Amino acid sequence: MSVQERDVLAAMATVMDPDLNTDIVKAGMVKDLRIEGGAVKLRIELTTPACPMKDKIKSDAEAALKGVAGVASFHIDMTAKVRPAPMGASKDTLLPSVKNVVLVGAGKGGVGKSTVALNLAVALARHGARVGLLDADFYGPSIPVMTGVKRRPVSADGKTLEPIDVHGLKVMSIGFLVESDQAMIWRGPMMHGALMQLVRDVNWGELDYLVLDLPPGTGDVPLTVAQQVRSSGAVLVTTPQDVALADVIRAKAMFDKLHIPILGIVENMSQFICPHCGKGTHIFDTGGGRKASELMDIAFLGEVPLELRIRQGGDRGLPVTIAHPEGSEAQAFMGLAQKVAARISQENARGRGPVVSAAS
Repeated sequence: MSVQERDVLAAMATVMDPDLNTDIVKAGMVKDLRIEGGAVKLRIELTTPACPMKDKIKSDAEAALKGVAGVASFHIDMTAKVRPAPMGASKDTLLPSVKNVVLVGAGKGGVGKSTVALNLAVALARHGARVGLLDADFYGPSIPVMTGVKRRPVSADGKTLEPIDVHGLKVMSIGFLVESDQAMIWRGPMMHGALMQLVRDVNWGELDYLVLDLPPGTGDVPLTVAQQVRSSGAVLVTTPQDVALADVIRAKAMFDKLHIPILGIVENMSQFICPHCGKGTHIFDTGGGRKASELMDIAFLGEVPLELRIRQGGDRGLPVTIAHPEGSEAQAFMGLAQKVAARISQENARGRGPVVSAAS
């Protein structure tokens, strides 16, 4: 008995993407359906290579196909194609080849925002995405040190700068263009112009995600980026103590006023892990990030411990996600990347509406 396409699609429509809260047919994830007698081949195109539900979606699809009358064999290819953020009606696209811009911000300095931004970007790249990192923290650009980059970017055409390729990322920072001991004594208009040049006049190429490491607080630079760049959302970094949480609440208020979705909160330095005995100590209190996420009704993306290897990697220019990929610290960032990617897919689907494309 020949298998009918409608029966296969009906079976696939029972498979849900838990992150998008819709079935994979309605989400336009079923591609290249081919039926030859009792043999079925199809491709499931995930919305991100960092999809945390990849294995479940595949196993559910296999189980659904086994229940289709006449199916003697089947093969499912799992691929991924990151979907771009919906176009904003009031924002010009400064980065047409970048699908999603992820803002990483904090209400105050000293919470490890740049460490989180760098390792998040590296983790997304390790999952298989094309990723860039823009260090927009003009007052304290730390990405050059944390990536180990000491060379200046070049311009192939005399008009645009080429980002530095390092650790699987395309990276740009104001720190690449000024001397390391030079103080950035710039007023707002100068800062705005320089930032827009780094956004607009860098040859980023085709990227799935561009992670922007914002300066702390709610001043000129975060406001400029948020107002001028079409972003998919913001990740807020905090530490557990009350003073940091109060500041992150103010940062959320800024993004809310600018109608930028908050992808979630990361609690950095959640506990100190002793390198000798392996025991954890909550130096900065405990549970503050989760408490803030519940208070503000936003997603809690996870905890990153205060680990010696994270600090050592930053000082040596070798992020812990690269230096110790199997360690608990790297795994924390890999999990963070999956949650951020899933939240971006959710926000994009919400802004775009349902997509019905079954066998294209």
